Amino acid sequence: MTDQTYDDMWVAPDEDPRESDSPPMGERDNYAAYLRHRRQTLELKCDGLTPEQMAQRSVPPSSMSLLGLVRHLAEVERGWWRRTLAGEEADRLWGPPRADADFNNVVGDQAAVDDAWAAWREEVAYAEAWLAAHDDMGEVIDAGHHGELNVRDVVVHLIEEYAQHLGHADLLRECIDGSTGQ
Repeated sequence: MTDQTYDDMWVAPDEDPRESDSPPMGERDNYAAYLRHRRQTLELKCDGLTPEQMAQRSVPPSSMSLLGLVRHLAEVERGWWRRTLAGEEADRLWGPPRADADFNNVVGDQAAVDDAWAAWREEVAYAEAWLAAHDDMGEVIDAGHHGELNVRDVVVHLIEEYAQHLGHADLLRECIDGSTGQ
């Protein structure tokens, strides 16, 4: 047997933490698995980078960086799960909406990176617990200015949000160190 390399992949298929031997059963578990896969992909795309690399911006005048994406996705999770679905009063993490607060003022130091990941992980844990407690994907929620939505709408939107930003993360990571992958 010859050694096989995977130059175009982040990890070898048999070492990929996103893969599971037990396929999800049912609508909620299937959506949750897709969302978990996207979340794990974000972590993979940022793995092994220094704080300076995490804060590296794409191209001027854009403020996009991997650190900004982590902060943004923490805020997206917080907004949809806590504010919209749970109806909680939850302050914004990095500043007012529509001011690119998630992306602005990112700095390449370890404390800033640790804070962003801690916030993201806290919001993901909250989301996973909320979804695990709600079986009905068709449950209708009064989502304020979004109108009435069901849980399915929100989960599919989050999968879409991650997919879009993972494309950005691909390009950012490639600019940083040439890494590309699945």
